[in-house]
Amino acid sequence: MKKNILTLATLFIALTVCAQSSEESRAILDRAFASYESSNGISLLFTINVTEANGVTHQAQSGEAKIKGDKFRLIMSGIDIWFDGTTQWVLMRDVDEVSITNPTGNDIAAISPLALLGMYKTGFSLNQSVSKTVNGRNSYVIDMVPVLGNNDFREVSVAIDKQTNTIVQVNLTLSNGMKNRIDITNYNANHNFSDSEFVFNPSNHPNIEIVDLR
Repeated sequence: MKKNILTLATLFIALTVCAQSSEESRAILDRAFASYESSNGISLLFTINVTEANGVTHQAQSGEAKIKGDKFRLIMSGIDIWFDGTTQWVLMRDVDEVSITNPTGNDIAAISPLALLGMYKTGFSLNQSVSKTVNGRNSYVIDMVPVLGNNDFREVSVAIDKQTNTIVQVNLTLSNGMKNRIDITNYNANHNFSDSEFVFNPSNHPNIEIVDLR
């Protein structure tokens, strides 16, 4: 489960990175984030490839994310997460169990888009963007350098589609040497999700054991 949560965290880092340094690069990321910030609902399809520090690769994982402000729903193989801004439900399908928590600010910072925005706003300096074709799309690629005190990452690289201002790919090297490549295969900011989308409904999971840890 910890590995799945880390994977989800890297996805949201991809969505909310906003930093200082190169004004052009910051403007590119600001445009990408403006679409996220102004939307009543974003739906993402993504694929994550993980490589351990020793070079061992894991099977690619695909998933879906639904996001509305500080609320989100994540659907991946074996795990679903709902967060309504206060309460979090984590459903582990392999054990038919959902745990309920009211995470602290530090807890939710690992996977909340808005919490990550504040955390990483001053967490990196930005290099000048480079034009590249990424996944067949004409993109800006921005390398980000962790500033002093940011010990979570060694390297971060973000690719932004030049026409749509949406994220195409993110490459992260964590402090432990693990590498994650996140490919956004579909980005749609035109949804209008109801708040109920981000709340676990027990009636839809009648045989699930509920563990309330609040």
